[in-house]
Amino acid sequence: MKLTGNLLIGAQEVSATAGTMKALNPATNTEIEPSFAFGGVAQVDRAAQLADDAFDSYNNTSLAERAAFLERIADGLDAIASELAQRISLESGLPVAQLEGEAAKSAIQFRQFATVVRQGRFRQATIDPAQPDRQPRARMDHRLQKIALGPVGIFGASNFPISYSVAGGDTASALAAGCPVILKAHNAHPGGSEMMGRVIQQAVKDAGLHEGVFSLVRGGGNEIGEALVDHPLIKGVTFTGSEVGGMALFRRAQLRPDPIPVFTEMTSVNPTFVLPSALAARGGVIGDGFAERMLVTVGQACLKPAILLAIDGPGYVELKNAMIARVEDMQARTMLTPGINNAYRKNVERQAEAGAQRIAAGGESQGAWDGQSVLFEVDGARMLDDATLSEEVFGPAALLVRVKDVEQFIAIAKQFRGQLCATMQLDQSDHALAARLLPILERRTGRIVVNAFAHPQEVSYASIHGGPFPATSDSRFTSVGMSSIERFLRPVCYQGFPDDLLPEALKHDNPRDLWRVVDGELSKA
Repeated sequence: MKLTGNLLIGAQEVSATAGTMKALNPATNTEIEPSFAFGGVAQVDRAAQLADDAFDSYNNTSLAERAAFLERIADGLDAIASELAQRISLESGLPVAQLEGEAAKSAIQFRQFATVVRQGRFRQATIDPAQPDRQPRARMDHRLQKIALGPVGIFGASNFPISYSVAGGDTASALAAGCPVILKAHNAHPGGSEMMGRVIQQAVKDAGLHEGVFSLVRGGGNEIGEALVDHPLIKGVTFTGSEVGGMALFRRAQLRPDPIPVFTEMTSVNPTFVLPSALAARGGVIGDGFAERMLVTVGQACLKPAILLAIDGPGYVELKNAMIARVEDMQARTMLTPGINNAYRKNVERQAEAGAQRIAAGGESQGAWDGQSVLFEVDGARMLDDATLSEEVFGPAALLVRVKDVEQFIAIAKQFRGQLCATMQLDQSDHALAARLLPILERRTGRIVVNAFAHPQEVSYASIHGGPFPATSDSRFTSVGMSSIERFLRPVCYQGFPDDLLPEALKHDNPRDLWRVVDGELSKA
């Protein structure tokens, strides 16, 4: 695919209005052609106007038409998967094979959402039929469905440059809901972003949809992102990144004349609690598995298991030695961007200053932006004394917490802030302690895993990628899985409507044969 570096505003290509940039190959610390355009407020305004113009027609496409559109995007991603992986590997330092898997995952997500759309359950069609003879007052016919919020702004992420980026789950779920999308591309992978953007742009054209259903913008600073959040035609925003960045956008959105939701996914250490019997029985296996998962993607996964807690006793030495061996065997690898690498090094220093002891390190960095793997250990009392030890270190570092006893184990669990995931490694005889720990974890995370690790995660109907603050800005929603569509929907009630004016999902004869709640009962009537 030929890259032009232009912005994609609806069906149009727009050249630079606010400077240009080139992608950086972090492995070689060299720039990659071509130059990519930066836009500004005017380009966001044009994209938002087009998205608003597109909303009514796109929101009212039939379920079959919208599903077919999502499948066109999936087919387009499949067609460029190898080329896309090659380009993003240059821009990120990530292995081509890993990125090919990510491209496949993104295509699968679009097809999964196509199925969700065809089934129509996301409409949550609910019917309370008229009761004209009810006493003391008659009831009019009430019918409810969920519709799309409106045009939304999506901020592409850096750490999963396909499945959390232009063609990621946020885009797939927003389009599935019926929301036109304005995508702010991440500057860490501009070439890959353009390739994915062109696939979606072409799918819009081939499906005969309004051009404003999708636009891609890019900027050199905060201006373009702020303009996207501020624009009065934008009705929701998603963001994946740091707590500082996410909360800046969240607060800005609340200061608008009409505040809008900002769905952020920000920070998490995804603690692993190893219970005593499991530790004694398979401490070494657990330690090796934890470290292996921690090191995936150079520790730059939002679901990286970063902190492991175990009560000092049988199996602890084996667990610790297995973690040390895995970390020491790992060569330093290229991190995604210079900024991420610099932040990683500072956070590793912060852990040491907070009293954590460095007990293992991998191979020394060879490239400018390599991340050296590091393992720290700290005792439970110190963990309780210094809350900074439980803050995220984004990169290939982990913290082993040597806990004194069960009560300290519980106390540390209560100290954690909101998390995307928490894990318990347990055996049958650990169930009593697990039952004590479970309600503590339920209050602090959106996903609890038993006898596995936080990463990887399935993309499914039951999967949740969310949690209490600061993991996300709204723990009621997920950014991964089929229920992530809920972020982009709101309910509308239609009272006393004639049948020919009702939305398709609510018509009396149920022409799409949808499951609906009729007078409180699930029915296809």
